Amino acid sequence: MKEPESGGLIQVAGIIDSAEARMLVESGVTHLGFPLRLTVHKEDISEEETGKIIRSLKPPHYGVVITYLKKAEDILNFCHQLGARIVQLHGDVSPDELATLRKVDSGLYIIKSLIVKDNNLSELEAQLSDYCPHADAFITDTYDPETGACGATGKTHNWDISRRLVSISPKPVILAGGLHPDNVREAIQYVRPAGVDVHTGVESSNGRKDTHLVRKFVAEAMDAFEKVNRSEK
Repeated sequence: MKEPESGGLIQVAGIIDSAEARMLVESGVTHLGFPLRLTVHKEDISEEETGKIIRSLKPPHYGVVITYLKKAEDILNFCHQLGARIVQLHGDVSPDELATLRKVDSGLYIIKSLIVKDNNLSELEAQLSDYCPHADAFITDTYDPETGACGATGKTHNWDISRRLVSISPKPVILAGGLHPDNVREAIQYVRPAGVDVHTGVESSNGRKDTHLVRKFVAEAMDAFEKVNRSEK
């Protein structure tokens, strides 16, 4: 998968249907995330419809399968079923399983989650080191102790932790967790991630993605990425 030339991957997760997918693409979203085969949250869309949408996307727009599957064989079969070439793994996947996944399908782009809890920086640094040889990128997200969810919590975490992981990671790090149009600029400028991910932060009260919120999120994120990139040259 080619990284966006602007250096700013913008992912929106939890797509409900093809109409919503089209709106996101037209609004400038680069990556569409589809949470499936989950342990906590209810799925937003069927696997059949997900496959149709993913296969319809053309670069620079990509579909991302977000799942808690743990076994390399299960992950690979699921991605092939959906026609997906990017997978975001939130489950407790062992480094050995990631190594197997990489060996069997070297072209699959693997994003591994790093779930931020209270004071677990040292644990996350160790995970980053263990997974780094087999992952293409990482995503930091927020743990919700009330539900056990490791994403789509609508809650931010300590950005100091994500900033530290960005600074030490040889691979791109995407920031997620409680982002919305009013804080994404600050988040990018402080954490300096390779990309950002939003789910509930651009939804209206009916659970659908709100076009105005999506476009504002994209505009704020793109401007922040551009300024960060200029400052680093």
